[in-house]
Amino acid sequence: MAQRQQTKTRRRNGDNQFKNNRIIISKYLFHWPLFLLFILLSFAGAYAYINFISPVYEISASILVKDEKKSPNERSEMKELDQSGSAKNAETEIEILRSKNLVSQVVDDLQLWVTYKVDQGFKKKDIYATKPFIFALIDSTGKSNRKQLDGQQFEIVVKSKTSFKILTPNGSSKTFDFNKPLKNSFGSWVLKPNQNVEQYKDSIITITLHNPTKVSNQFIKSLDVHLLDKAAPTIGLFIADEVPERGKDILNYLILIYNEATSSEEKRVTKSIIDFIDTRLATLTEELNFAEKEVEGYRTSIGLTDINSQSKVYLENVQTNDIKLNEVNVQLNVIEGIERYVNSSSSSESPPATLGITDPSLNSLIEKVSDLQNKRVALLATMPESNPAFEPINRQIRNTKTAIQRTVQGIKSSLLNSKRQLQSFNNQFESSIKDIPGQERQFVGMKRQQAIKESLYVYLLQKREELALTYASTLVDARIVDEANVGDIKWPRIPLIMALALLLGFGFPFLIVYLRQLVKNTITDKTDIENAIDVPILGELSFENLGDDVVILDNVRHLVGEQIRSLRTNLHYLHNNKTVRPADVSFLVSKGRVTLFTSSVSGEGKSFVSSNIAVSLAVTGRKTVLLEMDLRKPKLAAVFNISAKHKGISEFLSSEIDVKDVIQNSGLNDNLDFIGCGDIPSNPSELLEKESLSELINKLREFYDDVIIDSPPLHLVTDAMIIAKHTDVTLYVIRQGHTGKAELNFIDDIYIDEKLPNMNIVFNGIKKGKYGYGYNYDNSYYNTAALQPSFSTSMKSFLSRF
Repeated sequence: MAQRQQTKTRRRNGDNQFKNNRIIISKYLFHWPLFLLFILLSFAGAYAYINFISPVYEISASILVKDEKKSPNERSEMKELDQSGSAKNAETEIEILRSKNLVSQVVDDLQLWVTYKVDQGFKKKDIYATKPFIFALIDSTGKSNRKQLDGQQFEIVVKSKTSFKILTPNGSSKTFDFNKPLKNSFGSWVLKPNQNVEQYKDSIITITLHNPTKVSNQFIKSLDVHLLDKAAPTIGLFIADEVPERGKDILNYLILIYNEATSSEEKRVTKSIIDFIDTRLATLTEELNFAEKEVEGYRTSIGLTDINSQSKVYLENVQTNDIKLNEVNVQLNVIEGIERYVNSSSSSESPPATLGITDPSLNSLIEKVSDLQNKRVALLATMPESNPAFEPINRQIRNTKTAIQRTVQGIKSSLLNSKRQLQSFNNQFESSIKDIPGQERQFVGMKRQQAIKESLYVYLLQKREELALTYASTLVDARIVDEANVGDIKWPRIPLIMALALLLGFGFPFLIVYLRQLVKNTITDKTDIENAIDVPILGELSFENLGDDVVILDNVRHLVGEQIRSLRTNLHYLHNNKTVRPADVSFLVSKGRVTLFTSSVSGEGKSFVSSNIAVSLAVTGRKTVLLEMDLRKPKLAAVFNISAKHKGISEFLSSEIDVKDVIQNSGLNDNLDFIGCGDIPSNPSELLEKESLSELINKLREFYDDVIIDSPPLHLVTDAMIIAKHTDVTLYVIRQGHTGKAELNFIDDIYIDEKLPNMNIVFNGIKKGKYGYGYNYDNSYYNTAALQPSFSTSMKSFLSRF
């Protein structure tokens, strides 16, 4: 049993979930014309956008750079003399390619800060590739005041190969010659014609000048440079432009000036080393010439032709020792240069050459500080030196210099020890000279000096030749893998735009409907009532925009009519099972039933429901009277096409007249009578408090089977609560999509406090299509031919779907 109950509960929850989903979907399907309209507008806008906007192409190029960290043996002839001390890598070259200096040079050299456009229908076409003339500034620096250039615009009309017109804003024009300087507020300029100038004869060409700095910044943002393959240091360059030729020119020229810049920097470094060697060679040449002449003169003066074998051995030992001592002296000179570098406060000075220094830790530190300085140079290309971003890299440079200083002190100490040891060897060799005759001793000393100078001279001369070959080489660091080429259209992407149009076409109306329902916050579902209050729902009525207030006729069957009949049947059961309060004992002798219709606010359809219930009861043969007791805004007389000037309830309550004087036949059925409001009183509530109201209802109970009372909205005035004391049943009308959910608290308070007798709810105006909840009847079952809506009614119904 418990398992069966759980199964039923799960099935009920599943059905409720399905129902909720169906209701939500139906709410939005009701507004299908709104969705269709927005979809059509979205696709129309997308089509216009695609045809109006100029396509943007993706231009790409790729280069292969030298990654010396991955190829350490490359350019070995420069390894000992390289002043930078660091190997190049692809990441550093990417920063150089995107540096502001290079991009600004591209913008200036290609004059990208000048645009040429010609009218083409509703848009202007950029004619960078086929421009008929070139705008050129002719001031001394090649650049005018950049701020004044921004936004300057001219409209040029080509008249011939030699002349053109400038259109002024007031509609006039002035004629000038090509190649003739003109002066403006921002400086002197000239138009230089191209070969295709006559192709644009009589065309209006708009020249727009921009701030070159801003243009450079825009290109830096749009330029994409990244590694294509880390295994092989291949760098890809990408840029998007609506003029493919301009994009190709930008990338090709950027690669060109990058190669020129890197080649120029390498030549500068090499040239500085060659100059150093040349200076040293000049000094050594003089010293070597002097030593050779001294040996030659000494030989001549004493007639010496040979020395003994002991002198030869000594000479060889001395020469070997002196070469080592000379290398130590060279390394000490290098160390002193490194000491001066690390003690310098400058963060931009390049590290000195590490000639002859083979210590791996020092070379690693020199390489590290050089890498840091390269990064600092890359940052300087995009931001000022005062930027806080420089603080970390400056700190790393200082720390690395400190480490270099400690390493240099150890190397220097070792070299000084080696120097002292070599000098000690020399002293030992010199002491042995005592065994050599004086002339031979003097000759050996001269020969030793000559050999020292000669060996150093040969070493530097060899290095100079190697550097000279490198300097003369035309090889570049970046090898072009693919020149700039035009790829696919980057924008507009038609599938993406159409997808966005479809998304917007559904999204905007969905948002409109959702926000509309969210702001309105009205009752749309029967469960909204059942979840909030415990008042029973007697019946539900669908909304049909048929143009008539009374739909219950003898010869017509309609959905709303059947629902009214169902409500009539439920009302019979409600009256048969009613509980009579003690105050109503006096009514037991009467046979008539009194039913009160009210609502929270106006427009909820209580007059429609009450009038149709009255007609429905009358057509079954029950003697029925309908009371128009909304003494403030009566409208039932107009529904039944009865004169509102006839005496009514206000006259009966305010004067002594017979009840028969206020009764009128409805004109729809002999069993249905009508008592109108009469003259609208100034004090309706006080008038209803009179005993005459109880007398009127008691008399009507005697004459009629059913007394139907249409009262004013209860939340606005208290009239309905005054009348309720004399009634048997109260039908409270709630209208879908009109009654606010906040009214449910008010209704619940009335029900709990029993202020209205036998209170039940009529859920009126249900639009299943609009709110997803309602009857699911097949309207073809009913004969609707006699109640077909008019064109204006149908149009109004259709427009409501928006």
